[in-house]
Amino acid sequence: MRDAFPDPWLRLYSLKANGLPPLVAEIAAAGGFLASAVSRGEIGLATRAGLAPARIVLEGIGKTDADLSLAATLARRGTPLTWVSLESEEDAAALARAAAGGPRIDVLVRVNPRVAPETYAALAVGASASKFGVVPEEINAVIQAGGGARGPLRWRGIHLHIGSQLGAIDAWRAAARIGLRLVRLQRASLRDFDTIDFGGGFPVAYELGAESVPAIAHFAGALREELAALPGDARPARVAVEPGRAVVAASGWLVARVLHVRRREPAIVVLDAGMTELVRPAMYGALHPIISLTSLGGTRMTETTSMAAVRVDGAICESTDSFGPATLPPLERGDVVALGVAGAYTSSMFSSYNGRPRPSEVAWDGERLLTWRRRGSLRTLP
Repeated sequence: MRDAFPDPWLRLYSLKANGLPPLVAEIAAAGGFLASAVSRGEIGLATRAGLAPARIVLEGIGKTDADLSLAATLARRGTPLTWVSLESEEDAAALARAAAGGPRIDVLVRVNPRVAPETYAALAVGASASKFGVVPEEINAVIQAGGGARGPLRWRGIHLHIGSQLGAIDAWRAAARIGLRLVRLQRASLRDFDTIDFGGGFPVAYELGAESVPAIAHFAGALREELAALPGDARPARVAVEPGRAVVAASGWLVARVLHVRRREPAIVVLDAGMTELVRPAMYGALHPIISLTSLGGTRMTETTSMAAVRVDGAICESTDSFGPATLPPLERGDVVALGVAGAYTSSMFSSYNGRPRPSEVAWDGERLLTWRRRGSLRTLP
């Protein structure tokens, strides 16, 4: 990511992908990342990881009055956030009220570019029917709702994010072109309008045998071309991207044990993990690679171990709790399997549904196992 978007690009790690403070600290140290938070809770995760408010942005459609008040409080303390991204006139008005009488707060306007992202419909947040962001014609109304050019908010630029798991760069490039044009238009009346956040969406190859996905460098190349096509005085002074999944997904595994094997056609393998630990498959049919670590109660597998197509289901009392197809060796209760590419949207989307305590989360640094989150207990359940 750092090679594709080198300094002075702002690289914002999206905490919703995985907000474990020790992990966030590692990412910030290794890649020079700032943090993109969508609530005061995620701001707290970032500060626990050692990031100062000046290295945190507040974004997201669900910002409450309390979230916006925290942004104003931090500004009054002399430790403002990098910026707050506003989703609507209501967002702008609420933040302006919270900031009244205090230092001006830097803000971006999130724009829905009305493109057709090449991804799952559930992840296409830049499409015209999406709830996220304002359309270009509404930008001026947002600015006026926030007090206008001389109000308590300092209007700094445009925020885009068209979707996750993008299968091509076409919609990304189209949205970038729209955003750059909007920055140039607004700068005519707002001299501080100098920033564009292009968002994230860089894809990860989840499925075994899946076709290769566009490389991060391809997205970066498209942006370089669009920026180079602008006159020098029309280029934004600050440019940012906000990856999450692409940074952490491949580094995580969900390890589970077999509870049942249904001898059917195909066989059904039921694990002690489920949609409470990994919800993506149940939510929109996403597939993760599944491998077996043991066979028939711990027998070591060899090159001649027979393999068969099975369906792997979870432990939750919902028929949609399925991880999908896999090719696995003979299994019985107690065998261990692992679901791969689980570093993103696994830990952060955990649920205690069915009265299930949170599993432990362990990191391997090449020499030691490090407990980054202790296993929950029945006493910790809500």
